[in-house]
Amino acid sequence: MSGDHTNRPVHGTVAGAAYVALPPTAVDATASGPTRLLIAWPGFDPPRTAAALAAAIPMTGVPVWRVYLDLPGRSPGGLGSGAILETEAIEAYGRAVEQAAAGLPAAVAELRRDLALPDGPVALAGFSAGGAAALLAVARGEVAVSAAAAVAPVVAPARAARAVERRAGRDRTWSEPAQELAERLDLGVLAGDIAARDVPLLLVGGARDRVVPAGEVTAFRDVLQRRGAGSVEHAAFRMGHALAAEPGTEPRPPITDAVRVDGLLTDWFRERLADVRPAPDQDAAQGQNTAQGQNTAQEQDALQSTGPGAAPAAVRSVDADTAPYPAPAPVIR
Repeated sequence: MSGDHTNRPVHGTVAGAAYVALPPTAVDATASGPTRLLIAWPGFDPPRTAAALAAAIPMTGVPVWRVYLDLPGRSPGGLGSGAILETEAIEAYGRAVEQAAAGLPAAVAELRRDLALPDGPVALAGFSAGGAAALLAVARGEVAVSAAAAVAPVVAPARAARAVERRAGRDRTWSEPAQELAERLDLGVLAGDIAARDVPLLLVGGARDRVVPAGEVTAFRDVLQRRGAGSVEHAAFRMGHALAAEPGTEPRPPITDAVRVDGLLTDWFRERLADVRPAPDQDAAQGQNTAQGQNTAQEQDALQSTGPGAAPAAVRSVDADTAPYPAPAPVIR
């Protein structure tokens, strides 16, 4: 383990997997409950490593330790490539997801020791295969989870392979055990177990994702709700599957899609894990307005409208297709 426990990243290895731990440095929020640790896994597509995911989605505004943990093993290729049609690739995927979830209790115990953290529930996040690992960990319930977010989670490996078959014009060559492994990791089959844990969930899809289509993520949300999940939220962006440029193994400045996802996850986790303090300038402005009493109710109405029947200026609709920068889709509750 290396690093400073106060304000610098910590690097180490737990349960056989390398990690990058980002300390809580948010200046406008403090942890509001017992959760002091958020664990996030990368995918088999960019970002493929803990370091790359930490650079892509740092969640700086979340006032807890964010620990990015490598998945066990390496994939012979991305999930959207022809490699997924081979037994070797789906077996590597299955081992990574199952071992990540199975190794979570040991990883949490070692991280608490390394980072000197108290006992308590953890938050989970993951991208692609890492999102599947996070949801599998929720389903197993071996670690208390306070909230979990999955970005483009591989809901059903077999359906991901079928999409590649159509594009590649050839069939998969999975062995029978490999097929059984894919069926075992179908999150739809595990929806009842996930819902029973009563963990707040956020599912994020990409409208241009060819590996995990946005409609598949939406359908999975619907299945969870039918199985009795109490809090499942969903958002979609006009993005593809990857959240980093190839090869996605080293930390690099985040791409636009990653910045959008980072903002959404930061806000979502802050709502559940943080007490947010008003900015000092907001307090000063409020005090000044109260003391001087310069604006009457009529003047406030004039500031908020541009004419008879006009909506308040602060409430406006942005067309995501024509805005200078595409606006993120709202969270659908």
